Amino acid sequence: MSLIGGIRPPIAVLSALVLSLAGITALSLGTPDDGRVPEAVRLSQQYVAEDAAIALRASLDESRTDLTRTAALFNQGPPASPDTVLDKVGSVYQKWRGTAVIEIRSGKLLGARGENVPLAAIDRTRLDGADGLAPRVVRLPDGQSRLLTLALLSWDGRPQQLLIGASSLNVPGVTLGAHRAIGVVAADGRVVGSRGALGDAADRERLASFGRTAAERAKQNPISAKQPGAGGYPGVSGHLAAGASDGGQSVAGYASLAGATPGESAGAAGLGLTVVTQVRVAAPAGQLAGPAFGLAAAVALLLIGGLAVLLLLSTVQRPLIRLFLESRRLTRGDLARPVTVPRSGEAARIGAALERLRRQLRGAPAESTAEPAPRRHRFGARALLAVGAVLLLAWSVPLMLLLNRADDGVRIPTQTVRDQKTRTATLGDRMRRALDEGHADLAAVADLMGEPTSPDAMRTVLARAAQDHPRYESLFVRGPDGEVLARAGRAPHTTPGKGPSDKRFQVSGHGGAKPVVTATAEIPGRRGTAVVGEFRIDFLNGLLGRPGLGEVRVVDAEGRVIGSNTGYRAFQRRPDHLAPLLAKKEASAAVQRDGGTVRIVAAAPFTGGGAAQDLTWTVVSSQPAAALAIPEYTRQNHTVLVGLLGVTAAAACLGWLHIVVVRPLRALAVHAERLADGDRRTVLFPRHHDEVGAVTRSLELIRQQLQNQQRPHDGAPRASAAAGRTP
Repeated sequence: MSLIGGIRPPIAVLSALVLSLAGITALSLGTPDDGRVPEAVRLSQQYVAEDAAIALRASLDESRTDLTRTAALFNQGPPASPDTVLDKVGSVYQKWRGTAVIEIRSGKLLGARGENVPLAAIDRTRLDGADGLAPRVVRLPDGQSRLLTLALLSWDGRPQQLLIGASSLNVPGVTLGAHRAIGVVAADGRVVGSRGALGDAADRERLASFGRTAAERAKQNPISAKQPGAGGYPGVSGHLAAGASDGGQSVAGYASLAGATPGESAGAAGLGLTVVTQVRVAAPAGQLAGPAFGLAAAVALLLIGGLAVLLLLSTVQRPLIRLFLESRRLTRGDLARPVTVPRSGEAARIGAALERLRRQLRGAPAESTAEPAPRRHRFGARALLAVGAVLLLAWSVPLMLLLNRADDGVRIPTQTVRDQKTRTATLGDRMRRALDEGHADLAAVADLMGEPTSPDAMRTVLARAAQDHPRYESLFVRGPDGEVLARAGRAPHTTPGKGPSDKRFQVSGHGGAKPVVTATAEIPGRRGTAVVGEFRIDFLNGLLGRPGLGEVRVVDAEGRVIGSNTGYRAFQRRPDHLAPLLAKKEASAAVQRDGGTVRIVAAAPFTGGGAAQDLTWTVVSSQPAAALAIPEYTRQNHTVLVGLLGVTAAAACLGWLHIVVVRPLRALAVHAERLADGDRRTVLFPRHHDEVGAVTRSLELIRQQLQNQQRPHDGAPRASAAAGRTP
């Protein structure tokens, strides 16, 4: 018999699937909670670490770009004194703990600002190598660490100089709260920077332990470290948990500094740093549910599935196998014993036809074997399959639609709400810093354009700035009469006859397809002339794309949407459910329950000063609680999944049985009745090598025997056919 076409395989597979699904049900729905911190809380710590790693990498890369670009701009002009260079670096970018300029050949210190820069950590003989100017982490005698950023100062006729900037390794812009600590870990597992809730030695040791584990895991390949198809953060990230104690548990998230693509090691991504966050979480109040439901559902499936399989065995498989044996007996010439006719369905019709054919083979004419009133077999094989499907669906559908539903009273972990606020505030600070850095870049460019600067020189400087900073869609110099003196990038959105704005930031484009965000920096010595940069709105929206935060929007003081990580209309009104949070002056978060929908919402206004503070923007996020790995929703999802598996198993096996058995069996019943009624011309071809095909072959042999009986031989039927007549 063919494995695919036989009647036994689909019923056997259905039995195996029922047993497997019962085990899955007992394990997924019947395993009691072990008192661990919910997956949503642990995964949130990973996201917090990823956000911090992105912020740190952006800050370090921006520092390197700023220093390199400042040196390049000075290199294009006349030679400048070290004090002039250091004063310019300090006035435009207030991020350096210390700066210095040294002569590379002699190592002589030419100028310094701020704290002492560890010059001994720089090997001047290797600066011309491939990574000679790459940033590096050095350790100070007091145990602190500094990141050194290098850039060359080079003018014709003067010895080359090295511009050095030293900065700390603290993660910028991450709101920690009262219970969180954050640390930056080197490749050897040493904590090189930390802050937050590290009140005692136990907390510091726990962070160090998490850091060592995270540094070891960060050595993995970023692609192989994730599950297939996971995507998301391009570096290595994850979460860790310590043992529970004193009614709580310490949970950590970690993320290695990574470039835009997995495996990239340029800039800060090549420093081998990993960000680790640590938070103390209260232990769950109690178990969500015991194993009784899962065990009861598994037992119910075994009973219902066993009943469905027994029904198919007794009413479909056994009658068909009996027909196969009876038809083969007739082809061997065993005609003395009547055919055993099944009780109902197509099998009964075929069995009745075989009995009539047996009598015809014994010499009776077809007319004499015809039944005067054929029985109507109302319960055929299709009806039996339908009964089996109803039995299995009676178990699956309630699991899919009714049982273990999470209502709007679901418990949301407090730490999840805190993390939503923390991450939203971090995202807001990240955008504010990006805008501030953009304005600082314009101010640095403006400082190089004095009264004698020609339009050609302006275009050169603007083109270099646009190349170094892709955040701008257009860079241009605007005169007091509104004339564009020089530009780089796309044509700007300008109003003819109107000079540059006196505001550092401005938003325009009302009624258009997208907002236009511009930054303005006046050129010293040229009153009314300014460098203006238009930000790419895609750059701003790209800053908002973080997993686990849901829909993130940036709204202005009037509640109009400026940017979002999803589709939106420019300047559309913010959703009404965000209004209570927008009225607050500081970062906040809340759980909103509305008509069965549970959301975690958070808002964080721009704070911290800087040029972007003038925008009075607020970053808001809204995350459906159903998208989080909260125990109630996880249990609901598992229940729905088990129900879907039950429907799939029933549809697959019963559909398989209908295609390979029931439909051919119904067609065979029609052919068998026609043959018993006297149709000797229709040749019967078996379509499958299975039980139905075997019965079809037997009927074809019987047809040939009956056809031979009808041929005249010496004026009488053949003796071989008459030998078995009833006396």
